[in-house]
Amino acid sequence: MRRLRDLLRSAVQGDRFTGGQLPGETELMAEHGLSRAAVREALALLRAEGLIERTQGVGTHAVAHSVSTRITEAHGTSSPSPTSLLNRRTRPRVLDRSVVALSAVAAERLGAPAGIPCLRLEYVALHEEEPLWLATNYALFPEAEKLRDCPFVTDWYALLADAGVEFGASEFVIGAETADPHTAAVLGVPAGAPVLAIEQTIADVSGRLFDLAFVQTRADRFRIVSRGTRNPMLEELA
Repeated sequence: MRRLRDLLRSAVQGDRFTGGQLPGETELMAEHGLSRAAVREALALLRAEGLIERTQGVGTHAVAHSVSTRITEAHGTSSPSPTSLLNRRTRPRVLDRSVVALSAVAAERLGAPAGIPCLRLEYVALHEEEPLWLATNYALFPEAEKLRDCPFVTDWYALLADAGVEFGASEFVIGAETADPHTAAVLGVPAGAPVLAIEQTIADVSGRLFDLAFVQTRADRFRIVSRGTRNPMLEELA
């Protein structure tokens, strides 16, 4: 049952069912060698996740669609493809854009003095008017000066570009957490739902950190694609 759920979830989130129509119970039973009860349990789990709906006489349909982006695009270190979500296809709903004192925790992470002014910019990223992630950025000056009044139209990297802020490196620390009531309300998910938690730092071309971000992402709507290529010749030289 668990394995079938994982296979079907992958196919649903990857839009691999024609017209969003899932195979029928009998077909799934035959293909996977499972009982009808096991198939129904797997489908019930996907329905509880909000990924499918089942209609008597019609069948099972995918009702949720996720978007994927390459990890280099998520970092902002490569140009987004024409169809990428980060090719100016999101819209921000700004929740806070103010100058505040840098907290001790953020200061330690950025290697800056605590208490200095920074720009706190918190926003919800919307795709087709559906919330995908909630992000809180703490940007240091002088970059913050350029970001403070620049129109925020699409995504964070577009804002950096529009403000004339260049950067040289981006780092992610990726984990998972459950959505607290506030985050859940903002993202439109139940409290306690799993979200992808990303802590990001961005450095300028000299390596100086100037931005710290905490991002809670809907794991059911946004996926990061990472690909690595093995090079045996380099392994032999190591």
